[in-house]
Amino acid sequence: MSVVLDEVLAANRKYSEDFGEKGQLALPPARRFAVLTCMDARLDPAKYAGLAEGDAHVIRNAGGRASDDAIRSLVISYKLLGTQEFFVIHHTDCGMQFFTSGVMRGLLANSLETAALTAEGFKDVGQGPGSRAGEYIEWLTVANPEQAVVDDVARIRSHPLVPKSIPIYGYIYDVRTGKLNEVKEATKAGAVS
Repeated sequence: MSVVLDEVLAANRKYSEDFGEKGQLALPPARRFAVLTCMDARLDPAKYAGLAEGDAHVIRNAGGRASDDAIRSLVISYKLLGTQEFFVIHHTDCGMQFFTSGVMRGLLANSLETAALTAEGFKDVGQGPGSRAGEYIEWLTVANPEQAVVDDVARIRSHPLVPKSIPIYGYIYDVRTGKLNEVKEATKAGAVS
């Protein structure tokens, strides 16, 4: 076994010992909202949004982008489980700002090994073979963080499966301070109409 696997299983044993009433939590989120945010390990939505288990749906992907799959999850969240508000929360210093779709495709075409982040951006340090399958993926990188939040909120708002009665808020989490900063144009785009 790996050290990481051992640590995860040990932590789970300890966690499950005092699981208690959490086994009785209802399926729908108690606070009736969903958060779309980045997978970045520095973000802890439970802490920055004051969540306990069972409070809200948290949907995470690279960049916190409103991909088709993220929208699928948001639709399930409101349609089947009763959420009534959505938050789109990106963050400062996001790794999705440090490359483009073209760079990602090139890195994958050269090697499937992990790239290194240098002062000039991501560089391939691995040996081939790579794969050109990355040509078929839209990587949803972030050129402008505020605009990305606006675009994602607008994409969710305009989606034909998302009712106009659900408010969608746009924020950027500051990884240096822990503060959520509203992107007013995004929240305006996500207002109930």
